Amino acid sequence: MKRTSRTTALIMGALLSGLGAPVAPAAAAAAPAPRVDLRVLVVTDGGPATAAVTAELDGTGTPYTLVNLTRPDRPVIDPGFLADTVDGRPRARFQAVVLPDDAPFAAGSGEMAALVEYERAFAIPQVDAYTYARPQAGLAYPADGGYAGPVDGLRAEVTAAGKAGPFGYLEGTVPFEDNSPSVAESYAFLSRPAAGADFTPYVDAPVPGRPGRGVLVGEYRHDGRRELVVTFAYNQHQRQFRLLARGIVDWMTQETRLGTSRHYFAVHVDDVFAADDRWDTALDCTPGDVDCAPGTGTPDPIRMNEADVRHAAAWSRGRGFTLDMAFNGGGSVEYREEHGGGDPTADRLIAERDAFRWINHTYDHPYLGCEQDVSRVPWTCATGPDGATRYVGRAEIDRQIAGNRAWAERAGLPLRTDELVTGEHSGLGLLPQQPEDNPHLAPSLTGQGIAWLGADNSRDPGQRQVGSALTVARHPINIFYNAGRIAEQVDEYNWIYTGRAQGGSGLCEELATTTCLDEPLDPATGYTGHIVPLETRVALGHVLTGDPRPHFVHQSNLAEDRIGYPVLDGVLTGYDELFAADTPLVNLPMGAIGAELRDRAAWRTAVRAGDVTAYRVGDTVTVEAPPDVPVAATVPAGTTEGGAPFGEPYAGTASGRVATGPDGTLSLGLPASPAGADTARAASPAPYRPAPAAPVPAGVVRPVPYGAER
Repeated sequence: MKRTSRTTALIMGALLSGLGAPVAPAAAAAAPAPRVDLRVLVVTDGGPATAAVTAELDGTGTPYTLVNLTRPDRPVIDPGFLADTVDGRPRARFQAVVLPDDAPFAAGSGEMAALVEYERAFAIPQVDAYTYARPQAGLAYPADGGYAGPVDGLRAEVTAAGKAGPFGYLEGTVPFEDNSPSVAESYAFLSRPAAGADFTPYVDAPVPGRPGRGVLVGEYRHDGRRELVVTFAYNQHQRQFRLLARGIVDWMTQETRLGTSRHYFAVHVDDVFAADDRWDTALDCTPGDVDCAPGTGTPDPIRMNEADVRHAAAWSRGRGFTLDMAFNGGGSVEYREEHGGGDPTADRLIAERDAFRWINHTYDHPYLGCEQDVSRVPWTCATGPDGATRYVGRAEIDRQIAGNRAWAERAGLPLRTDELVTGEHSGLGLLPQQPEDNPHLAPSLTGQGIAWLGADNSRDPGQRQVGSALTVARHPINIFYNAGRIAEQVDEYNWIYTGRAQGGSGLCEELATTTCLDEPLDPATGYTGHIVPLETRVALGHVLTGDPRPHFVHQSNLAEDRIGYPVLDGVLTGYDELFAADTPLVNLPMGAIGAELRDRAAWRTAVRAGDVTAYRVGDTVTVEAPPDVPVAATVPAGTTEGGAPFGEPYAGTASGRVATGPDGTLSLGLPASPAGADTARAASPAPYRPAPAAPVPAGVVRPVPYGAER
């Protein structure tokens, strides 16, 4: 229920009186509009729910202040902590409050009383991160026709009010994870609104074993306050939270906040035009590569054929999703030399050039780090007489970069010349053999004008400077470069992920980051029944956290049995089933991904250093930030900056980055009637719409097997 302006003024006057600044009712009524700082107060008891909300704020770059109730040196939440006066204007220091539950303080707490009065005075929303269903939270007790217990595999739904309000970016279904039949992963209280409560359910689900539906997320309005009540337990990695996190933050910030959030997916296909060595199911190694001793077995390489290329192009166009082809032109030159000058695969790839994006992967994929001594397994770095490591020289690195660029120009490929992925990410440090970067790599990158350099996220996840280039870490999809057939993939998977007693390598027993399979995968069902669902879940998990870093597979995975597509299809179809049309996947080229990583890192550094200040007065948002750091903001659709529309539409809001003016300030004009719970959602053009760091879910924890992600 809306309060009258008279009631609001009286409440604000009471709060300001508590701050030690007595204000008569008449003076309060004439007071200027309050300033509300764009910062969230998170009060935590150390539990996973508030940690999840905090992780979401961190991920989006939204400023917050954390008060940990378990720390004896924490600040006291009193009127002076919550509000003050700046330039004669009342200031609310926080635009939203997140509590671990609806009553985290002892009965009669002065801190809770201060929060209640603060929320009333400034119309500040409160999120109860995870609370028991009870009348004090606007809900009936679960014993009164509801449910309390595990909800693994539950399929919740966004209600009509949720679709019209904070969760309209979802297609409708919110599936709860059920990754292990032997582990209870989720718990919830399902209940109906209490009799007489002003409560709006946003997400609900069928009550197990009983008729009717129970609330999981809803808005409770009472005593001049608004609470978002969440009645299921979660952590920051679970899919159900990842799906709802945006809506929780939108609700509490009223769609006006610093920071941005989108969902990204890009897939690099390495070794295009070249061939990949094949796993030998009898030898349990890869003849021709460094995991087999020299002279062991006969190489039998895997290479896409013309039909595979046609399929890839048709798949990309049908999905509306652009694959990035990381190519080695020397692979085609070698093939032509061995086949009378013909190369139907290369001819078709060049003919279909516009179906893909193209990344320089060096001319013929040599290892560009130290000189490798492959006389034994595992290989080591060769050393000189003085014991110093011998490195591949700059001339060879230059030749590999420039030679592949020149080949692409002759072939007419639309190459972005400032992007590079070296073979095996070589040149960069590789533990345990090569702890440091090849010292010749940085000068070569600078000389060749490389701005963006691919790195392996499992080994080198942070963005860093190497000469002129910034690294762009790439997520390896655990479909092996040396497998073109399902049988090879399952056999190698079993070798890596089973113990020696089961005929495996024992790596899973030796590496702390890895667990073993309970038993070897069935050759007939292991790929579709275990590997594809696991890899799909992992990759989609990266997407749902807003991680822009690309994923990579190899051309071998698009050949023969085409084992890469089921995972890619799983991600695209899974995303399409979860999100509405105004929340599309964003499919960026490598350089744009690198820029996104760079800009968000700079923004977060500025926010954490306290160099960013933002506040709202009425319909105007003012931001003060370093002039060299673009401001990241999410605002209602229709917001303007300098008279022009701000940002781009996404998930029903507008968001983007823009530089401040010369004085280090930015002013945004909010629409007169900001988008809210009862307004229509803005339409969004789809940068990608299909026809389409997260931890590994329960099950196998994946290592980076030796030689498996070349």
